[in-house]
Amino acid sequence: MPKVKRPLRGSRAFYPRKRAKRIYPRVKNTGKLNLNEIKPLAFAAYKAGMTHVILKENNPNSQLKGKHIMKAVTILDAPPISVFGFRCYTTDENNRKISAIDIFSEKLNKNLARKLKIKPETKLSEKLEKISKINIIDVTLLCHTNPSFKKKPEVFEIPINGEINKKLEYAKQILGKEINISDIFKEGEYVDVSAVTKGKGTEGPVKRFGIVVLGRKYQQMQRHVGSLGTTEPGKIRPTVPAAGQLGFQTRTEFNKRILKIQNGFEIKGGFVNYGNVKNNAIILEGSVPGPAKRLIFLKYPVRLHKTKYPIEIIHISNSSNLGD
Repeated sequence: MPKVKRPLRGSRAFYPRKRAKRIYPRVKNTGKLNLNEIKPLAFAAYKAGMTHVILKENNPNSQLKGKHIMKAVTILDAPPISVFGFRCYTTDENNRKISAIDIFSEKLNKNLARKLKIKPETKLSEKLEKISKINIIDVTLLCHTNPSFKKKPEVFEIPINGEINKKLEYAKQILGKEINISDIFKEGEYVDVSAVTKGKGTEGPVKRFGIVVLGRKYQQMQRHVGSLGTTEPGKIRPTVPAAGQLGFQTRTEFNKRILKIQNGFEIKGGFVNYGNVKNNAIILEGSVPGPAKRLIFLKYPVRLHKTKYPIEIIHISNSSNLGD
């Protein structure tokens, strides 16, 4: 009987631990909303830095109910994102999802040419008529950022919530316009955060996997794995701790609470490697992956917290990150 080959089944978690393909991730999995609610399911912001706030605990089940607690928070710079087009998807002969047609705006930001070689749409009405002849199964927005610290923007797709016909109508209305963070998320909501982590290059198995450092006389190798696995099969499995890439990998953290959305954020001396936030600022509870200036995606959560408690901020620290 011939040997049958098949791909590996099931999730391998974080394996293989390779470098990310690009410096910011793609928006794939998001939570679902009511079909009658037509809006984008994600937003992009830049990581500025961290500080801390003092909150009043309003969870009635907490032992600290009514007391003041200190929380570490991340400050995100959230300038409006521009919708320069939208993409329609259809299916091929094998019922696989493929891109059918891209519709671009009649006016494009001049900085977009630094990233893409596209031209403004001159026959927009004719292209919109072609859409009616295509069996469309999905519509996504083509967006780019407007960073304040550089000219070259990031380009990405954002999914839309709702039925397919309403998605298409929304994409036509928002084409060539801007989306603000307040149009998608509100204070007190939970979001999933996706980003590419801080890159640390090639590291050994001790730092990469946390294996035990062996004794002084153990085969004269202290910072190596003790066993490479079983004798059968006669190969080293890919899950054996070994040296390799550490960091610069796409990671998603679930259920980060938006504490506040405000206009700008300043601290003494500015955030390290970033400065002060001049656009809309998001105060997000907890930490997020990546260094300063890394693009962060906020998405509707796939594991939503059903219970929400009112947020009462007592104090927001604006002390220097330099220790002055």
